[in-house]
Amino acid sequence: MATQRNGFKKESFILSVDVGTTTIRCNVFDKGAKIRGTCSSKVVLLYPEPGLVELDPEELFNGFIAVVKGAVQDAGVKMSQIVSLGIATQRGTFTTWDRTTGRPFHNFISYQDLRAIESVTSWNGSYTMKAVQGAMRLLYLVSRQKRFLAGSVLVFSPQQVTFRLLWALTHCTQLRQAVAEDTCCFGTIDTWLLFKLTKGEVHATDYSNASSTGMFDPYQMCWSGPLFSMLSLPFSILPKVEDTIHSFGSTHSSIFGVSIPIMALIADQQAAMYGECCFDVGNVNITMGTGAFVDINTGSKPHTPVAGLYPLVGWKIGEEVVYLAEGNAADTGTAIKWAQGLELFSDVQETSAMAYSVANSDGVCFVPSFSGLQAPLNDPTACASFMGLTPSTNKCHLVRAILESVAFSVRQLYQTMLRETCIPVTKIRVDGGVCTNDFVMQLTTDLIGRKLTRPVHHEISCLGAAFVAGLGVGFWKDQEELKRLHTTDQIFVPRQAARCGTELGVVSAEYEAVLRSWEKALQRSMGWYSSRA
Repeated sequence: MATQRNGFKKESFILSVDVGTTTIRCNVFDKGAKIRGTCSSKVVLLYPEPGLVELDPEELFNGFIAVVKGAVQDAGVKMSQIVSLGIATQRGTFTTWDRTTGRPFHNFISYQDLRAIESVTSWNGSYTMKAVQGAMRLLYLVSRQKRFLAGSVLVFSPQQVTFRLLWALTHCTQLRQAVAEDTCCFGTIDTWLLFKLTKGEVHATDYSNASSTGMFDPYQMCWSGPLFSMLSLPFSILPKVEDTIHSFGSTHSSIFGVSIPIMALIADQQAAMYGECCFDVGNVNITMGTGAFVDINTGSKPHTPVAGLYPLVGWKIGEEVVYLAEGNAADTGTAIKWAQGLELFSDVQETSAMAYSVANSDGVCFVPSFSGLQAPLNDPTACASFMGLTPSTNKCHLVRAILESVAFSVRQLYQTMLRETCIPVTKIRVDGGVCTNDFVMQLTTDLIGRKLTRPVHHEISCLGAAFVAGLGVGFWKDQEELKRLHTTDQIFVPRQAARCGTELGVVSAEYEAVLRSWEKALQRSMGWYSSRA
């Protein structure tokens, strides 16, 4: 049988799965990075109480298996033709389980969950925290090591795993007993899936997922000993941290009929960066999905945070470690789905035309903070809100205000990124479901004054997971080959009004006033839940 130059049979394929916030998606990719088969299913979110967001671990695993089988069937290929599996997952969502039985002690606690918000607020304002920040500041003055500077501005966030794990340890008796007996496993979604796929043989994660928990030291490239000591968290439950491309074992033959090598684990935002081929310093990826994320490649050194950007490991492949600085706004895409649920529109594809059908939002501002505000304001007690409603307000005004809030949030994150990193931006790629909205794309490019490139594959995390999994087995040769495989759908260019001035461009008089109103709305939404308490 004829073979490719890398030794694979002609009809060999890469399988990748992206477990996102709302969807599990599996794609089968061929040598040209074309999708040969696809399958997706909804992620079922559970809301046991207001502010609590959970997922059923077994249901998630069953959904994973179903989309893999569906994609392979859709591609019309055999499982034996799959040479490598890559898995991208949402970050910061975790569970714990019994190492012997594999039985979870509780549901996945989502990164959107707010059960630990009071503990986070209390710790951030505590004397202990002030003492830690002061000690870190002193150590930085003596040593000039940037990891101590990062510690001097350390604040906790509900999106980090830390205090939600502390909540689970406090409230789950079986979990505490398992920790005492050293039979407890902790893991984010990637670790749980790996454990299940290998029938309990492997308890591991990769550097990109570990660094996204808030419990990992990106400067030392290990779990944070000082943090675990300060909060009395048990080290014994943690997974081993491996390279992003690593032989994580193989799927048990009883699951798919054959054993498939699992060659890559990668967090979803980092996978998006890799899928967009943002391999060089200054490359930026903007994801407009459930939330809005702005990531910049900072090279071989982690960014030291000042106003809310978070230093992450992008990927570790052999000796190469690539770091990212990331800012995020959690609920931009969530707001669009929420509006659809209220029947402001029936099809998301209608929203761009609705926004263009009115000259402006009629003074309406929308604050998309169902999970609080992230960088640069960092207020978990902020509320989502419409402001400026009048009797003349109609559905199109409301939809336009929601879409504008996405672009405004991205601009705010982009400003913070430029101010904090001082790294010249070399290119900007955009992905995520919301990037299909031309109104949002054009407004964003006008507001930041830079051209934006939208790829053919809008859900790019799947492609990123496929790229790293394929490199792991030699299916693709190197990053230069991956760049040649990347395809562009459309390039958005700033309109004339925004083409001069600073790197952020000159905002037109129309949007200068709207932005000021929106920023005022942000301030008025802050502290809402704490003031009601």
